[in-house]
Formats: sequence, C-alpha cells, structure tokens
Amino acid sequence: MPDTPSLPEVTIYTDGGADPNPGTGGWAAILLDPASGKVKELSGGEPRATNNRMELTAAIRGLESLKRRCRVQLFTDSQYLRKGITQWLPGWIARGWRRKDGELQNEDLWRRLAELVQLHDVKWDWIKGHAGNRLNERADELATLEIRKLRGRGAASVPAEPPDAEVFLRVSCSGKRGGWAALVRRRSGEEELLSAGLSGTTPNQLDLLGAIAALESLPPGTSVAVHTGSDYLRNGASRWIEGWRRRGWKTQEGQPVLHRDLWQRLEQAMAVRRVTWPEVKGREVAELEELGKVAKAAAGSGS
Repeated sequence: MPDTPSLPEVTIYTDGGADPNPGTGGWAAILLDPASGKVKELSGGEPRATNNRMELTAAIRGLESLKRRCRVQLFTDSQYLRKGITQWLPGWIARGWRRKDGELQNEDLWRRLAELVQLHDVKWDWIKGHAGNRLNERADELATLEIRKLRGRGAASVPAEPPDAEVFLRVSCSGKRGGWAALVRRRSGEEELLSAGLSGTTPNQLDLLGAIAALESLPPGTSVAVHTGSDYLRNGASRWIEGWRRRGWKTQEGQPVLHRDLWQRLEQAMAVRRVTWPEVKGREVAELEELGKVAKAAAGSGS
C-alpha cells in the first residue's frame, strides 16, 4: 500500500482581548510555516466583545485560513480557550451545548471551533502571556492595534479614564439563608460598605440585589466598574440582558427569564450610569475575599 502523505505542519500563535472587558475587542493570529519560515499575520476587531470571545475568534480565524488539512501546533495564553477545547467541550456537547450549571457562554464560537478541529490535527499549548515570547508579544500587539483602530485612536495609546467609582460585590448562601456585601469605593477615596441578609433566596438573587443596591447608591451619570466573581451576573448584565429584552424577557430556548423583576431593576440602574463589568483578577480577588466575611455575617442575620 502507498504511504499516507504526511500533513503539512503549521504553528499558530493567537491572542485576543477587550478594553474594557466587555468593550472594544481585538484579535490576532500569527501563522508560521516551520519548513520555510514564512509568517502570515491576521487580525481584526469588534466594537462590542469580551476577552474570551476575542480569544476564541483568534483561534477560529487562524484555523479557517488553512486551505487544506494540517498538523497544527497552536499556542494561546488563554486557559479558557485551551481548557475549553481540550477538557470541557465533550461535556458541553453531551449536555446539548450547556454547562452543568446552565447556559454556555459563547456557544456560537465554540460550535464553530468544534467544527474546525475536526478538519485538522491540532495540538493546543498554553503559553504565559507577556513573558517575552516574540510571536506571542506580536499577536498581543496586533490585537491591541485593532482595538485602537476601532476607537479611532490610531497608533497613539491614551490611558482609559478611571471610573468614578468601583463596586466590589460578594454573596454568601447556606441553604435558604443568604447575604450580600458590596464595597462602594469612589475615586475620591471615600468608601461605603453595604450589606443585607435574606431568607428564602439563592446566590443569583443575592448577586442581583447587591448589584442593584450598590448602583442605586451612586448618582446618575456615574461611571462605575463592578467587580464580581459571579459569571451569571457579569454576563447577564453585559451580554444577555439585551437579547432577553428583545425576546420579551425569554431565553433563547423560549423559557421565561428567572428573576425578571430583578434584571429589569438592574437594567434601569445601568441605563442612567456608565457601567462596566471587568473580569476579576489580582487585587480584586483579595477585595472580594475580605467581603466574603461580611456577606457571611449578613447571611446569619437574614430574616
């Protein structure tokens, strides 16, 4: 029998991000032919995106650019992308494209990526970002340039104006008793600690109640960044709520949105303020850990 032709090899470096997150997004993919040393750069952006959507888009565009089946070594600094495609994807598919705890974020992109990996032999490698790798740094540079282009800022980098206030939100729930705690920190340095305890509630309800109370404590027109460990709250407020409203407060599956009254109150609070929902990292994690004690104490006082 004739030998099976070997697959051409391609190395791809990808990166993506949004500034703020969610906000203006950019992605980049750099393709390297190890045999010839030739390099091809791809990049693009979206006016409304998240870090994770841009990371996924970068990988998709890189694989879509291949004209035939290839053996691909793909480097990404996104654990969300690498773990999603190598560990979590089979479970999502088995559950009908759902996570164990509910709706799958970025389902459209995961579906497309799942199709593409069937066409190629892909090895997924994680690489630490901003650690001096030339092609990783170049991909980051290209993605950042796309963000700037969409903003009409050209090549000049203008630091983003810090928000008027930051909100750190944490909840605690045991059984049917729960509590929330919110630290509201104004740019002036003034801080206010809000909390409340409730019975017959859930963590999702507590997240919504805490966010509503914190935002309503700030004057209309305030720019505010809300730091929360709840993907449900962050993604609901920044991505899902517009679709729910267009569908008459129904999910994509046609089911009534849970806690509709609270989501509508939150939407009203956001409508008169400039609210962003950044991903939690670094110092924000420590702030939320401290708030956990306050939330737990509030849960104990729930009535």
